[in-house]
Parts: sequence; C-alpha cells; structure tokens
Amino acid sequence: MKTGIIILAAGESSRLGYPKQIAKYKDKTLLQLAIDAANGCEAHKRILVLGANRDEIKKTFPGSSIPNIPNPHYEKGMSSSLKIGLEYMLKFDQPDQVIIMLCDQPFVDAKILNKLITTQAKEGKGIVACGYSKTVGVPILFGKAYFKELMELKGDEGAKKIALAHEEDLVSIPFPKGKIDIDTEEDLLQLKN
Repeated sequence: MKTGIIILAAGESSRLGYPKQIAKYKDKTLLQLAIDAANGCEAHKRILVLGANRDEIKKTFPGSSIPNIPNPHYEKGMSSSLKIGLEYMLKFDQPDQVIIMLCDQPFVDAKILNKLITTQAKEGKGIVACGYSKTVGVPILFGKAYFKELMELKGDEGAKKIALAHEEDLVSIPFPKGKIDIDTEEDLLQLKN
C-alpha cells in the first residue's frame, strides 16, 4: 500500500496572534516537529499545504525537506487545504491511502504515524484514527474509498466528520496526547510547563 501524508498548515492562527506554525517547542517550530514526524515515518510521499503567512513560514524550514504547495483559498477553511493537498497527491503520486495531520499537535511523531499504517495493514479497515478525549481525530488515515468524500468537505469541516459517518470501517489507536493542540498563547505556556 502506498501511503501519502498531507500536513495541513495553512491557517491564520487568529487566536494565537502570530503563525502557530512558527511557535517553538523544545527548540523546534511546531511545523518542523510535524515535518520531522512525517519524514521519519514509513510513508511514500509527504506534502505540506501552506496558506496564511506563507512566505514568513517558509523561511523557518529547509524548503527541500518537504514539497510545499500554496492554498490561495485558505480563508475558505481547512477543507480547502485538504482538497488542494489531496488533488496534488492524486495527480502525482496515486497513493492507496493518505494520512491527514495538522501542524499544531506537538506530540505527533513518526511512531504514531507508523502505528496508523501498521494498524491499517493488520485490521484492513478503510479508516484508522487516533483516539483521545473520548472521540477520534487527527492524525487520521483514509483509504482510497474515501478520497471522493474528502474532496466534498466544505468550509471548516474536518475529516473527522467522514470517520464518524463510517464507524463500521473505522478503527482507532489510543493517543491520549493527541488532545494537546496549540491555539492560544496559554496553550503554548501550558505545553512548555
């Protein structure tokens, strides 16, 4: 199975007041932590979708470390970035499955991404999600059968909506630290302490 990874990092970080992509944790930006996780796992292809503050963010990581594509319509919500990333990947790489991840979950690492891939291989389910806070969420893996539905998401709808609509084809792996994401300065301070 060919696995692709799409890192969504196009948002404006309006609640943080500056791009969360460049917020630091343990001497790395949140975005660099996400790129390292994606590059360190057993996926075949990885891409990064940037939008707001793209030029400023691009200065913070080596461009050669991951192909990055712009989302000129990032203000239309997360679904627009997901579509652009998936379109790009389908055009050039034809993956059998994709993992969707965000750049604001500092505890996502290559190990958890690999576990999504190995769990899919073992269980044979079309959707493998991370389980935390009594629900499921990103990072989340979708098989080819769900690409059309992913392309039909609108606005700020995330992939979780599709996962919950197909519980019979969904398996989750426990990832309690998945609930930690950075939206505000307070989140960042809590993380550092």
